[in-house]
Amino acid sequence: MTTVKPEKPAIRRGTNLPRMADFNESVILDAIRRHADGLSRVELAQATGLSAQTVSNITRRLLDQGVARESGKQHTGSGKPRTLLEVVPSSRYAVGVHLDPAVITTVLVDLAGTVVAQRSRQTPSGGDTDRTTADMAASVSALVAESGIDDARVLGLGIAAPGPIDAEAGWVVDPPELPDWGRYPLRDRLSEATGFPALLDKDVTAAVVAERWAGAATDSRNLLFFYLGTGSGMGLAVEDTVLRGVSGNAGEVGGLGASFSARTLVDEAIALGVLGTEYTCLDPADAQRGLERLAALAAAGDVPADGIIERLAIRIGRGVCAAATLLDVETVVFGGPVWQLLSERLLTTIEPMVARSPFVRPTHPTTVTSTTLGENVAAIGAAALVLDRTLSAQPRSLLLA
Repeated sequence: MTTVKPEKPAIRRGTNLPRMADFNESVILDAIRRHADGLSRVELAQATGLSAQTVSNITRRLLDQGVARESGKQHTGSGKPRTLLEVVPSSRYAVGVHLDPAVITTVLVDLAGTVVAQRSRQTPSGGDTDRTTADMAASVSALVAESGIDDARVLGLGIAAPGPIDAEAGWVVDPPELPDWGRYPLRDRLSEATGFPALLDKDVTAAVVAERWAGAATDSRNLLFFYLGTGSGMGLAVEDTVLRGVSGNAGEVGGLGASFSARTLVDEAIALGVLGTEYTCLDPADAQRGLERLAALAAAGDVPADGIIERLAIRIGRGVCAAATLLDVETVVFGGPVWQLLSERLLTTIEPMVARSPFVRPTHPTTVTSTTLGENVAAIGAAALVLDRTLSAQPRSLLLA
């Protein structure tokens, strides 16, 4: 008989108090960043609960580092005007790379999450992953060099990839639409080739970080992001904490009946005679042309074409309602390249489904919207991973390693 050893119980980690100063600095910087009109030191103390002396010491450091600046005066009555502080967007930058089966996108963003440079290229087929990675690294280096920004102001490189991933090892692990990538150490290879410290996360997780940093949900603490590109997935944030799961692969939507493949949707349209066989997909990038045609037909009133998109909208709407109910979110954001093509038609069905759900909106309103960051939301999110890890308040940083 085989004896199974019981798993060790989970034990909470202790607090690393020496890192409290770094944490408090991140809290102050995050508070300033989230207020476009700036905050005074008095307001920062009131908002964060930190002492006036602690706030003064931290803001002095931020001013000395050039990350923050004094932006004007605030008159509050007869007393002395208060000096407002704001973040300096050009003080720091981050690079983001989105490896998608159809296209590889590279962006350079500033501290506000604004894209200052970008480039895209079709994802090569043929299985030469080392060559593709070398090309990605060259694109990163060229983007930074062409921008004229000193490497010292670039905080790092974020990589967004389709799941599954091995977040701890920094590997992509057999993505369905990237069959040649196997278990590939993408994070370390790109870091070595570019000289920048690198992070790897799922594309849907990166997208939800982008929305929290610079998108449509900067003020939302409970967020669901539905990504529609070559494939689909869901990014989640609860109480201002991004949910990644035990292996970094949270967000798969197959179990909710909301999975999607651009290639499959085009194949369905061909099988129903809505599209001709000239739209057959031999490569993930081929789906774009078919989807554009499908969207145009639906917009022109073609009933079978509209039916294909309607059925997709119902599947997504049901999945989103289930997830929004389970997590009690206040904001649902949609984005991704395919969403950009079909957003108006999909929202026509999905938004009323959320509004009618007996569970989603019984105690609070739920905002349903499209991303404000465009089709490159995952690439922007990859860069935002770096900004978020480096500059946002991370409660986990207080735990002993």
